[in-house]
Amino acid sequence: MKLKEKISLEEVCGQAFKIKVIEANEYGKAAFTHYLHNHRNGISQFYKKEAIQHIKRALEYKFPNQDITATVAEEALQYMIFDLKKEVPFSEPENPKFKFIDLFAGIGGFRIAMQNLGGKCVFTSEWDEQAKKTYEANFGEVPFGDITKEETKKFIPDGFDVLCAGFPCQAFSIAGKRGGFEDTRGTLFFEVAEIIKRKQPKAIFLENVKGLRNHNGGKTLATILNVLRNDLGYFVPEPQILNAKDFGVPQNRERIFIVGFRSDLGIDSFEYPKPTNKNATFEDVKEENVVSVKYYLSDTYLNTLINHKKRHESKGNGFGYEIIPDDGTANAVVCGGMGRERNLVYDDRLEDFTPVTHIKGEVNRKGIRKMTPREWARLQGFPDNFIIPVADASAYKQFGNSVAVPAIKATANEIIKRILKNVNRK
Repeated sequence: MKLKEKISLEEVCGQAFKIKVIEANEYGKAAFTHYLHNHRNGISQFYKKEAIQHIKRALEYKFPNQDITATVAEEALQYMIFDLKKEVPFSEPENPKFKFIDLFAGIGGFRIAMQNLGGKCVFTSEWDEQAKKTYEANFGEVPFGDITKEETKKFIPDGFDVLCAGFPCQAFSIAGKRGGFEDTRGTLFFEVAEIIKRKQPKAIFLENVKGLRNHNGGKTLATILNVLRNDLGYFVPEPQILNAKDFGVPQNRERIFIVGFRSDLGIDSFEYPKPTNKNATFEDVKEENVVSVKYYLSDTYLNTLINHKKRHESKGNGFGYEIIPDDGTANAVVCGGMGRERNLVYDDRLEDFTPVTHIKGEVNRKGIRKMTPREWARLQGFPDNFIIPVADASAYKQFGNSVAVPAIKATANEIIKRILKNVNRK
């Protein structure tokens, strides 16, 4: 087969056969996009073989009567490098200062923060397919999937500087045990620890829910710290709970941050970032234009919330909906439960109350609505050019599960300053 002068990504990765290629091999597209993003730094060697096979499968599908060799596929792959960064909102810095990997990546909150500090992402993984769509739309890269699979771990390159992970918290079965490395098997933290053990990054940056501190009577966090400090040999200062509202976004979101440094670096002190004292209110993130009527509550549902809150208040409970004033601070955005109802707002700009979705009753005339996905994005510190390619239900879930970018960036800045200072000293 003779190649055309140039083969575009659209031609080789059109929607018609992209689905079939993904069905054929779950690693193909991830390896392909990771190769394109790392063709200049030598890390592409970890992705090249599978990337070539992905292109070979794609070309065989598109040109069934042609003999597609691995050589032809590799040549096509090199042509595609030129199309890589077209219209990617968040591309890596031209001259990166350090390399990092993004585990349990979600929609890329860690990545935005780290790239803003001069970092180059060399591997990313995320299992949720909807989150992958959002990640690809913004970074031009498809995350690898389930990090618990050994086949996925094989793609993680050597020589990166920082491991980032917002890993989910799972119960640890450590009753009567030492609470060491072996005791974490079966948990997602073990997968992170295993990667640290194999790859020995200079630094680690983990994020989790505030409740991790007291989970299982504090034993879960004690186990994690024991593994990082004693089994893996990292200097890990006492974890700290940071609040997103202290870093310039109007959201009361507390999360625990765990930082660590490889022992041979000689780093023996670390200070978490101080609050910026930049006071922000909901008005700073509120939609400038009138939003769709679909975000406004029906009077029937609003009355249900009011009655529900009254019942709980009569029992001495504080559970219920909450309306955030324009000069107020939002509650933590979370998925499930009362996540959206605890962050209702007043917005009396709506003039057409004709419903666009199926609702019981009529649209309320009090101007009470849910926040929009874009407002949730802003509460998490995502810039307005961050693309939201998924339906609202998925968007709320993704931003609710994400990290607050400004708090991540402030902490990462302290990490990077130390590892770069250490490298320069040597």
